Amino acid sequence: MLQKKYRLKNSAAFSATFRLKNCKSNDLLVIYCGKDKNNPNIPTKAGFVVSKKIHKRAVKRNKIKRRLREIYCEAQKKNLMTAFENSLSVIIIAKAKIIDADFSQIKSAFYDLTEQF
Repeated sequence: MLQKKYRLKNSAAFSATFRLKNCKSNDLLVIYCGKDKNNPNIPTKAGFVVSKKIHKRAVKRNKIKRRLREIYCEAQKKNLMTAFENSLSVIIIAKAKIIDADFSQIKSAFYDLTEQF
């Protein structure tokens, strides 16, 4: 589970990150990256979005969010998040094709997008 200090929680933070329009996408995911942080001691915060358009059942949407959080935490522990170290916030949005993808496909799509930043 993602610790509270690493979670993007309020809607103002989400809106501010979306407004910058610094995003990369592939067929499974879209990643928005927030503005650069002034203080390096502030941790990068992440938010995960899976809309009802993806699947109408909350169980399926929550499963996708759990997978995305696990991939993010794993990358953070292995210090593979160098692309997001300087940004204040990161939003990861799932696309419709993610329903049919397995964990390894989602993981490779996430790492491909992080390399682009």
